[in-house]
Amino acid sequence: MKPMMILIAGPYRSGTGGDPDLIAANLARLEEAAWPIFQAGHVPMIGEWVALPVLDQAHGAATAEDVLYPTAQRLLQHCDAVLRLPGESTGADQDVAIARERGLPVYHRIEEIPGHVAQPA
Repeated sequence: MKPMMILIAGPYRSGTGGDPDLIAANLARLEEAAWPIFQAGHVPMIGEWVALPVLDQAHGAATAEDVLYPTAQRLLQHCDAVLRLPGESTGADQDVAIARERGLPVYHRIEEIPGHVAQPA
């Protein structure tokens, strides 16, 4: 099995009202999927891992919308699949739409990912 780069898509800013603690909690939920994807033999990717340092280095010259969505769109040119986590998210829905346009698999549960290793209870 060839390793895939899998974009983890789900709520980041959605439903947070801009609250930094809620945003951090959303990022932590996205990151929870990283280890199981890696353990399955793939490379996990979260758009914010790339976009946030770019946004920080823009020093106010760009908004989150200027960087977050375009980063995900660009990453999807290199990704082999998307894992769509639950929750309302316009950006994640866009990621799924782009993946489907490109014929990439869209998984909705980690267990669907090829090579998934069941975790002990």
